[in-house]
Amino acid sequence: MARPTLLMLPGLLNTRRLFERQIADLADIADVIVPELWHRDTMGAIAQDILDAAPPSFALLGFSMGGYVAFEMFRRAPERIERLALIDTQAAPDPPDTAARRRAFIEQTKLGRFHGVHSTLLPQIIHPSRLEDAAVTQPILDMAKEIGGDGFVREQQAILGRADSRLLLVEVEVPAVVIVGRQDLTTPVHQAEQMATDIANARLVVLEECGHVSPLERPAEVSAALRRWLTQ
Repeated sequence: MARPTLLMLPGLLNTRRLFERQIADLADIADVIVPELWHRDTMGAIAQDILDAAPPSFALLGFSMGGYVAFEMFRRAPERIERLALIDTQAAPDPPDTAARRRAFIEQTKLGRFHGVHSTLLPQIIHPSRLEDAAVTQPILDMAKEIGGDGFVREQQAILGRADSRLLLVEVEVPAVVIVGRQDLTTPVHQAEQMATDIANARLVVLEECGHVSPLERPAEVSAALRRWLTQ
């Protein structure tokens, strides 16, 4: 059996570094590609760039914003996607208060007030037990700095303009896994449960004592869930 290509799509202000542990853990069974998502300002353009560069068929993983891109790729080329993994993401659009907060972030950044991910934001995205764990916090801070303000604005604009993907879920017939942190405040467990229910062939994996950034917070468990998904 040919080795699958696994496209891993990171989240807002994330780079390949988010998945370093999973890339290493899965190197024996998959060829991993991690596209950069911060160069375009619409989901359509991001998804099309990735599809244009990708092999004819592949396994697709989306974390957070990467999940939104994965849905757009599925909308455009479902026949090319062999498997689907959704990690700490959601199919629903932003509620009005979240959208307003994104627009405020964009305006502040355009005024030159982008300082990456401030440490005061960390309690909103990672489990309290991880706040002093540099192996989790440092990559988050470093990745944001690497992408910078312009990339942040483009990503936020793409997220704001994304389509509602809830009705798309019932069209997914390939092997799927939905992974979420029990204490994910950004894309909560109930949304992951709904996605796993709506996708015909989906397995739900809930990670205990874990916030929104499960690839960094619970790297071994995420790798194990992905290995099972890739080999089932």
